[in-house]
Amino acid sequence: MNDHPVISWTEAGENCSARWRSEAGNSAPKHVALADDRISADVAYKLVCEGTGLLWRGDYQNARQLLQALARRIDKKSERKSGKAAKAPEKPPAPVSATQAFHQHRQAQAQRARILGMLLLPLEADYSIPLRRAPDVSQACMEAYGQGGEASVVSLREVLGLIGAHEWRKKGVPVPALGADIHPYYGVFSPVRGEYVDLVAQATLPATDLAFDIGTGTGVLAAVLARRGVKRIVATDQNPRALECAADNLARLGVAQRVELVTADLFPPGRAPLVVCNPPWVPAKPSSPIEYAVYDPDSRMLRGFLDGLGAHLTPGGEGWLILSDFAEHLGLRSREDLLAMIDKAGLQVAGKQDIKPRHPRASDAEDPLHAARAKEVTSLWCLKTK
Repeated sequence: MNDHPVISWTEAGENCSARWRSEAGNSAPKHVALADDRISADVAYKLVCEGTGLLWRGDYQNARQLLQALARRIDKKSERKSGKAAKAPEKPPAPVSATQAFHQHRQAQAQRARILGMLLLPLEADYSIPLRRAPDVSQACMEAYGQGGEASVVSLREVLGLIGAHEWRKKGVPVPALGADIHPYYGVFSPVRGEYVDLVAQATLPATDLAFDIGTGTGVLAAVLARRGVKRIVATDQNPRALECAADNLARLGVAQRVELVTADLFPPGRAPLVVCNPPWVPAKPSSPIEYAVYDPDSRMLRGFLDGLGAHLTPGGEGWLILSDFAEHLGLRSREDLLAMIDKAGLQVAGKQDIKPRHPRASDAEDPLHAARAKEVTSLWCLKTK
C-alpha cells in the first residue's frame, strides 16, 4: 500500500496521477492544470492565487522566468497595500508592535510560499526532469529525498531550494573559528551566522576530558570543542540527516575519533563537566519541518535543556546556553521569562558573554523586522547548578 500523497490531473483526455513530493510538508494542490510557454504571467498569477497548481510542460528555463514574474506580482500587490495605508491621513494606521510585525511577516512569507509553490514540475523515477533545457538535479534530489523509484511531481520552488542546498553542501560554509568549511546537508541548519560559533571558540573551558553537544546539527560546535582540545565529545540529535551530516563534517575535519554521535532527544546518558546547547532561538510554530532549526514552539527545546541540565552536569560543571535575544525584541519571550526558566530549573547564571550579529539582515533597513534585528545580541550563558 502506498501511503504517499498523490497529485491528480487530466491530460489528453485521460486521468493521470503521480506521487506528490514536498520536504516542506506542503499539501498537494487539489486542482491541477497543465501549463506551458504559451501561458501569460497574468493568467498564471490568477490561477495560482485561486489555488490551482500549474503542472509545467514547457521549457524549464521559461518556467523559472514565470516563477520570477509571479514573485514580482506578489511584491507589487504587497507594495500597493502599503501605499493604500499611507494615503489615508484621515485614519492613520494604528502603530504595529514588534510582535504584530513578526506575525504579519510570517503570514506574508507563508502566503508567498503557498502561491509560488503552485508552479509544478514532473520528476521521473530517476529524478530527471523531462523538460527542455532542464538541469541535472538527480544528485540534489537524492540528497534530500533518498532513493527514487517512482515518478513524482514537485514544486519548482522546492527544486530550486534543493539545487541551492546541494551547492552549499558541495562548496561548504566557511567557519573562521575552525579555519575550515562546514558542509551542511539539506534541511540541517547551516552555521552561516558565525558569531555563536565564535562564542564557543572563545569561552574558557571548565574541563577538557568530556563535553556534551546537545542538538549538534552539522557538528560545528562539536568540531570547535575538539579543536580546542576536548578529548571526548558526545554529540546528540534526533534528526538522522543531521547525524549523517555531522559524521561527514567531523570526518572531513579529522576529529571524528573524538566525537561520539548519539540519536537522542536532548541529552545522552551520564554527566559531563561541560554541556553545550544552541537551541532554536524563536519560540514560534514552524511552518515546515525544515524550520524546526529556527523555531522552537513553546520554547520546548530551551525548556527541556534547562530542566534536564542539572541532572547531566558533574559537580561544578557548566552548561553553555547559546541564545539570541531576538525573541525578546519581538515580544515573544521576555528576559524575565528566560531568567525564571533558569531559576525554576535549579540553575544560576555564572557568567555571560555577548556578541553582535554580523549577518547582512542585521543592517538591512528594508527588512520588515529591522527594528528588532538592529538590537539583537547573541549570548553564551554560563549556567551552573545552585
